[in-house]
Amino acid sequence: MDYTQTLNNYLENLSSKSPTPGGGNVAAFSGVLASSLAIMVCNLTMGKKKYVEVEAEINDTKNELEKFKTKFSELADKDNTAFDKVMDAFKLPKETDEEKDARTKKIDEATFGAAEVPAEVINTCKDILPLIKTVAEKGNQNSLSDAGVAVSLINTAAEGAFLNVLINCTSLSNQTIGNEYLKRIEIIFEGVKNTCSEISSLINNKLRS
Repeated sequence: MDYTQTLNNYLENLSSKSPTPGGGNVAAFSGVLASSLAIMVCNLTMGKKKYVEVEAEINDTKNELEKFKTKFSELADKDNTAFDKVMDAFKLPKETDEEKDARTKKIDEATFGAAEVPAEVINTCKDILPLIKTVAEKGNQNSLSDAGVAVSLINTAAEGAFLNVLINCTSLSNQTIGNEYLKRIEIIFEGVKNTCSEISSLINNKLRS
């Protein structure tokens, strides 16, 4: 993500008729926001006498979450680049049979690449969830709702990313490859949804107790 631009500029670009940034970028950016919220809970935990026994673990968790924040940010940029490559492929000449074949090949390559980025977002969502669960279980319980929002954002990131995998895989000329890849990613996506639901239930139960 280009953090030199203001939030207003980002939202203006998002609202414009330009295809990038789009839904895939927002899905990855949801991961950035989730990571940031979880890091905030860590910061609100460390230095508190009540949580001295878990301070070392929370500090380690915070350091790992910082890596995920960077990772999601990089994926947001990658999503823009991947989609731009698809658009460039569609602009290739198609006057002759050779040009048509080359164009179709380039479109498929770029489209598959555009599916791989959100697939990586889903995998990253899967990997960050144990850290957010640790934050919810052992972090400052006064900020438990913030951990809950982080989980919700990860669920949103994964769902948004899966929609982008879906649209790209179903656009491939070779549907066998597209369907096989989609099935593999959908299994991971369903796992993320289930884990998010479990952590959300944990948080809701804690808040009600």
